[in-house]
Amino acid sequence: MRDVTTAQPLDVQPTPLALLLLGREADPRSERGVECPGDLPAPSDPDLVARARAAKEKLGDKVFVLGHHYQRDEVIEFADVTGDSFKLARDAAARPDAEYIVFCGVHFMAESADILTTEAQQVVLPDLAAGCSMADMATAEQVAECWEVLTEAGVAEATVPVSYMNSSADIKAFTGRHGGTICTSSNAKRALEWAFQQGQKVLFLPDQHLGRNTAVRDMGMSLEDCVVYNPHKPNGGLTTEQLRAATMILWRGHCSVHGRFSLDSVNDVRERIPGVNVLVHPECKHEVVAAADYVGSTEYIIKALEAAPAGSKWAIGTELNLVRRLANRFADHGKEIVFLDKTVCFCSTMNRIDLPHLVWALESLVAGKVVNRIQVDQETEHFAKLALERMLALP
Repeated sequence: MRDVTTAQPLDVQPTPLALLLLGREADPRSERGVECPGDLPAPSDPDLVARARAAKEKLGDKVFVLGHHYQRDEVIEFADVTGDSFKLARDAAARPDAEYIVFCGVHFMAESADILTTEAQQVVLPDLAAGCSMADMATAEQVAECWEVLTEAGVAEATVPVSYMNSSADIKAFTGRHGGTICTSSNAKRALEWAFQQGQKVLFLPDQHLGRNTAVRDMGMSLEDCVVYNPHKPNGGLTTEQLRAATMILWRGHCSVHGRFSLDSVNDVRERIPGVNVLVHPECKHEVVAAADYVGSTEYIIKALEAAPAGSKWAIGTELNLVRRLANRFADHGKEIVFLDKTVCFCSTMNRIDLPHLVWALESLVAGKVVNRIQVDQETEHFAKLALERMLALP
């Protein structure tokens, strides 16, 4: 047996990604940030709510606070508007008189708000570490390499990129440069229909599940029409023949929250709650979507529950903060709403925006200091906006 007490240490250097995950480095071209300068109020401060109210009142119309549906209740309380990522970015653009946009969401959302707002407005993200694991799964360098692979396979000219809103500004800009469009979970079908009027193939970034579910469930394609490009394998793990035969080239990315739901989750909740309606987000795996009763975006989920009759039972496959808020909201309406899975599943990066960070950001603005400003460079903004405008022009 080897004597572990005398074993020599391995000469292994951590990779840049490992350092990023450990919070020891920062990548300005990634969704993750790891620094939050300044002293935050203590989470135990009993005056946090009063401090947030006072700071917001002092700022008045100069500040506009956006709250994504997946945020904590303590943060949502101070949001001027709530919604999904694209709705919030549009809401920000519709308030040109607001000098400061405080975006309680994640990094790519704040980038989109900066792209769609005026030069005079400043977008603040209360915690730079509030990134998105899905958006992190596609970097500009990886996507550029993918396009080279498609070019060498002779299919790039026939391929139109369609990128999900949940992507970095760099990926949106790539999409704009190559004649593509952005989509949300609400209009993915329309975006794909448009793309297939421009070309014969689609490169769908970065969520494979939304791309697959839209193509197969909503547009009648087969699973065989789809291939998955893995950026961590040579040529994406695909042969030239596979790329040429495919209609949908799906990036190997997914949502860490919605990807947790399984077919077992659906079967289990049907056994536990007879007559339950299963309603899931299209970022879930294909087998989960196929087994669900209803599938739709965050806004669709909210509207479906609003319209649901009293006495109905619902199991929801999306982020837990929203599900819990909806369950509380409709409890007095006689609607039973439960989380699809037995395992608690918050979006960890969304939950980085807490009340101490929000108070710190607001009080800094009161003091005349803009912290954690999100700025997209002009060239990236130009092409990303081009892709977003193509989406806005969809019928």
